[in-house]
Amino acid sequence: MSQTATPLYLLHCQPDARLLATWMARHRTHDEGEALHGLLRAVFGTATPQPFRYLDEARGLLAYTPLDAQALAAQVAKAVDADPLAVRTLGLITSAQHGGYRLRPYPTQWAQGQVLGFEVRVRPTVRGARGEQDAFLHAVAQAGGKDGAPVQREAVYAQWLHGQLGPREGQPRQPWQGAVELLDVQLQAFARSPITRRSQPGAGGERKGRVIDGPDATVTGRLRVTDSDAFAQLLARGVGRHRSYGFGMLLLQRAA
Repeated sequence: MSQTATPLYLLHCQPDARLLATWMARHRTHDEGEALHGLLRAVFGTATPQPFRYLDEARGLLAYTPLDAQALAAQVAKAVDADPLAVRTLGLITSAQHGGYRLRPYPTQWAQGQVLGFEVRVRPTVRGARGEQDAFLHAVAQAGGKDGAPVQREAVYAQWLHGQLGPREGQPRQPWQGAVELLDVQLQAFARSPITRRSQPGAGGERKGRVIDGPDATVTGRLRVTDSDAFAQLLARGVGRHRSYGFGMLLLQRAA
């Protein structure tokens, strides 16, 4: 049965690169995703917009949020008093360089069968005996010395993406699964990057950081919407792990 989808908005802001670098140095992190996660939490608390994608200094940061214009403005105004530096670092208020953040409604109703182009930055990993591992390296290890064609990174990541979007054997079906059919997938960019994850605060309030090296892949392609409600939920949720640290945001465009 079709349900009324939760409203969704697209937030755009332009973080100040100099202030961001200063914030990262003060918090002793080299992980841009962790820094932006912390800044967004400082401003929005439990209503933090996610998933988000930081493109670069010129194009800024994009994020999906259920907050409408009034609610978002109220949250920013509150943060201006509580943590003005976080607000300025994220570029949420008018400066000499730009006019502050922009917010626009995003579709939550999609025609079944609609074909769209997509781009998503993901961390394609699997859980193994040694913890989180690059899905490609895991596939290479699984193949071992078996005869056959060499394992291709693009093919492994495409298979990983299919697995993220569809139902998983032995697990309850989630409302965002089965939202789309992937028509084609290309590996647009790849790098290995370290990310920092913090433990829960200890007795002294300190949170120990753990640096995890892993894949950082930008994947593009075309998808077909198979369930409008599920697709709206998929956009709001994002793809894969580390979605609150700059991964997993589906950016859409008209299919060529």
